Amino acid sequence: MKNILSIIIILSTMQMSAQQEPLKVGVAGLTHGHVNWVFSAEKKGDIEIVGIAEPNRELAERYIKEHGLSMDLVYDTLDEMLEAKKPEAVTAFGSIYEHLAVVEASAPRGIHVMVEKPLAVSVEHAQKMEALAKEHNIHLLTNYETTWYPTNHKAYELLQEGTIGEVRKVIVRDGHKGPKKIGVSNEFFEWLTDPVQNGGGAIIDFGCYGANLLTWLHEGKRPNSVTAVTQKLQPENNPDVDDDCTILLSYDTSTAILEPSWNWPIGRKDMEIYGETGVVYADNRHDLRVRISEGYDGFNEESSKLEERTAPFNDPFLLLTAVIRNEIELPANDLSSLENNMIVVEILEAARESAKTGKTVVLKK
Repeated sequence: MKNILSIIIILSTMQMSAQQEPLKVGVAGLTHGHVNWVFSAEKKGDIEIVGIAEPNRELAERYIKEHGLSMDLVYDTLDEMLEAKKPEAVTAFGSIYEHLAVVEASAPRGIHVMVEKPLAVSVEHAQKMEALAKEHNIHLLTNYETTWYPTNHKAYELLQEGTIGEVRKVIVRDGHKGPKKIGVSNEFFEWLTDPVQNGGGAIIDFGCYGANLLTWLHEGKRPNSVTAVTQKLQPENNPDVDDDCTILLSYDTSTAILEPSWNWPIGRKDMEIYGETGVVYADNRHDLRVRISEGYDGFNEESSKLEERTAPFNDPFLLLTAVIRNEIELPANDLSSLENNMIVVEILEAARESAKTGKTVVLKK
């Protein structure tokens, strides 16, 4: 009996140990300015980087040296890295245009993928990625910084509770002074300001945040129409793409205004949600304000500073691990989900078309 009990304990311990092992991750590309996110996760022990695909050896050496890793991890092509290292998941940190190629290489091998926002440069690319993910039964997630803001989740919770009544208008503002002015790396700047590799300028780079949040707030519903205006206020820095944009989304019972820009004097990612009886201001990651209407122009305001969300809902790599290991199941409308982000790409493509033609684009139901 003691022997059987000992075996059970050993097996349970082995199972717990296996469950706690960090996810084996391959990194596809190092040109994205957000790539330090994956190296930080590795240092915390949340994941294990088993391979890196990056043809630019100088760039790879720079990151490898900075983070104390070995150049043995680096391969010239994604296919080489996947064959040699067989990661459980791949995180894409190259251009948005390259996301499709990452899925084309990973999905047939049964390797899950997480890309940096947005999902794809076009609906055509997104549909190919979706088809591959479904055919090969892999998870395909999209990571946004704002997904991890506790203020956004509290705002959503307040809406569900009816705190400010039914939503009537949402305003989302995202951006900074511009890639050149904030000093992004040359490798990042090169594709970030390329209309093919990035799909556009600020309209794509920061328009995706609002489209993602609005799709979530509207429970996965598409807007009825999309109208967009773009401008180029820094032609000396961004000659080939827009750097300022306003996008108007029309829903059945509400309107949304997205203001992505590379011309904000101060970096920002904030949201205002106007309901029938009040307003929720998600001012930044931690600061939230709620105003409840009193009379004509009066209001009662409550402010709060929110703590980080609990794991795995506070970090993209912890969430990816939990999803792959079937510890959680993402709702279809989740901020990271494929379903949500297919609609995001549809909104961005419509916005791009509207800005080009000067006409409102009506989305198909």
